[in-house]
Formats: sequence, structure tokens, C-alpha cells
Amino acid sequence: MNIGWIGTGIMGGAMCERLLEKGYSCTVFNRTRQRAEKLLQKGARWADSPREVAKTCDLVFTMVGYPHDVEEVILHPETGVLRGFRENHAAEKIVVDMTTSRPSLAVRIAEKAAAENVFSLDAPVSGGDIGARSGTLSIMVGGEPKIFEELMPIWNILGKTVVFQGKPGAGQHTKMVNQILIAGNMLGMCEALRYGQAVGLDLENVLSSVATGAAGSWSLSHLAPRILQNDFAPGFKIRHFLKDLKIALEEAHAVSLPLPTVQLAAQLYERLSQAGLAEEGTQALFLDGHNGTP
Repeated sequence: MNIGWIGTGIMGGAMCERLLEKGYSCTVFNRTRQRAEKLLQKGARWADSPREVAKTCDLVFTMVGYPHDVEEVILHPETGVLRGFRENHAAEKIVVDMTTSRPSLAVRIAEKAAAENVFSLDAPVSGGDIGARSGTLSIMVGGEPKIFEELMPIWNILGKTVVFQGKPGAGQHTKMVNQILIAGNMLGMCEALRYGQAVGLDLENVLSSVATGAAGSWSLSHLAPRILQNDFAPGFKIRHFLKDLKIALEEAHAVSLPLPTVQLAAQLYERLSQAGLAEEGTQALFLDGHNGTP
């Protein structure tokens, strides 16, 4: 199977690399070709547009930044994936968007794909750069259950926890649940570390006590040690998490649901973004109030 992969950033690049290592043939596209060079050196083929990817690949994954990017690479009338699929005469064609995006966009893509006799899945992930490299992501999938099952060999290369959530958009809604949980977790973790720092505790000793108890979490185990090393490099960038929080707030507003913790998290991350830290990892929330320094 020749797989198409669009978006070769921190997450997408690592995920596509795993498929290459497992022997899959991959054709890739990224807006900046330089960011795909590592994959090309490992045997991936280059295409000049999403359309060109879809012309030769029956299965195309997208892992890009924002909903407008998803819309452009899949739905653009001249250069998008669905346009390319029209020139591909395979019996079955599938597009899988793994970007965290708007549930409503996932529904629209599914409708437009169906009109072109193409199957569409929304399959956002959680687990950050570590999960992408190690193949331990949590993958949340919405769309056609038959196609979900058909792709299980690939899911098992990319993730450890793979769950079918329901109709188109259900994967994206589940990812919003995930991001809401993380928002509260990040606030609590950073405040806790700041408290420990303020009262003079040895934070490494503190982590050895609390990380495996009731307060334990993925963020505490993986991001708190980075904070202690003043390592704010992105496994997941602030600008992308802020995008996710804004989507969650939009979706909650649509069903008249207040999310005060998410609102506060979005305000704090927006402040960091305006301070020039949008490209840092989400753990840089610890720097809020430190004027951008540890």
C-alpha cells in the first residue's frame, strides 16, 4: 500500500517515519519541503501538492496545524486531496485527518468525501512528541466503522490506545474532552511546582513523592521533569494548544456549557503567546508571571 502523508512537523513527521520503518511506502507533502527531508532520506517520495499525493495514494493522512489548513489540504477545489482522488481510479479511497480540528469541519469533510465516493475519518491523537516517536499515541476515531477496522494494522503502528468513537466528528469531540482535561491538569501542575519552589522544596524530591500517587498524570511524569531542567522546547506548542482550547470553548458555547477552567487556561496561554512564547511547549505555562524566564 502506498500511503500519502501531508504534514511532516513534530507529530506528523514522527508518525510517518514509523510507517516507513515498518516497510510502508509513503508519498509526502509539506508546505516547507525542508521539514520533510528526513523522511525523504528514509525513502519517502515527494509530491508537489496534496492533489498530487492523492493521485497516487489510495490512503492519505493529514496532520497539519489549524482547521483552515485542514480545509485547504483536503477541500481546496484545485490542489486538495479530494480533487486528487478524482484522478485516482482505485476501488477504495480513504482520507484520514489526524489534526486536532473543529468537529463541524470533520462532518463537512465526511459529507463532501462521500459525494466523491471517498471514505473520511477524523482521528486526532494525544500523547505528544514522545507518543508519536514511540507509537504509543491515543487515537480517537470518528467515521465509518468498517474503514476504522480496515486500518487497524496502521493504527497499531501509530498508537497504543485506539478507540472508535462514533459518527463523523466524534473523534474531534473526544479530543476536545482530552484537551479540557489537560487544561486543568496543566494549571494544577504548574501552580503546584510554583508553590513548591516558593516554599523552598527540592522539586525533584517532591516529584518522587507525588508523581505515582493520586496526583499522578502524564503531564506530571513527562513535562514536570522538563520544567525542572528549564527545558521548554515543544513536544506540543503553545500556539497549537491555544488553538485547541479556543475550539473547545466554541463547541461548549454552542451547547450553552460554561468551561471556566478552560477559559482561564486560554487566557494564560494567550498571555504567554503575546509575550513571544507561542513556539514553546505547553509546559512553559510555568513561566507565566516570571516574565518569560525560569
